[in-house]
Amino acid sequence: MNNKYEHLYEKTISSQSIYEGRIIKVKVDDVLLPNGHTAKREIVNHQGAVAVMPLTDDGKLIAVRQFRKPLERTIVEIPAGKLELGEEPLACAVRELEEETGYTAQNMELLSSFYTSPGFADELLHVYVATGLAKGESRPDEDEFVDVLELTLDEAKELHKNGEIRDAKTVVALFAWENRVLRSRE
Repeated sequence: MNNKYEHLYEKTISSQSIYEGRIIKVKVDDVLLPNGHTAKREIVNHQGAVAVMPLTDDGKLIAVRQFRKPLERTIVEIPAGKLELGEEPLACAVRELEEETGYTAQNMELLSSFYTSPGFADELLHVYVATGLAKGESRPDEDEFVDVLELTLDEAKELHKNGEIRDAKTVVALFAWENRVLRSRE
């Protein structure tokens, strides 16, 4: 830790594992606060994930529509998936793009890496821009059911406006895509 910010540090006094699943682990930590008091922190551990913003040569975004059980509805998202143990983010991005959409990309560029919800989770998400796309056959996981969509920027913005695009990674990608389009017009 940087000593410059030591006055903000919360020291872990104890940690109790609550749940260990295939995707997440949940624990409750007792921490010593900077003011000397104690508090509990509920923490979700996740090994990280990637998302891909695939852009076709004719200016469309490849997205997927899928049912999300925590929301009890379908939403439209950019392709994404969790990192396997020891897997490099770029390799995961290449794999997820092809599995979910059937597309491969000549170019993959890291757009950004960010924590999805640092108030309770340590998940780090890496978002890539994929260009030079070639269409192939998708191979979703056996428990994954998706519709592959090709969207113009205006169509994607309308899906965001009407609530079909609501997840953080896709909203970030949408704004980055719009910014990219605006910069290309300058």
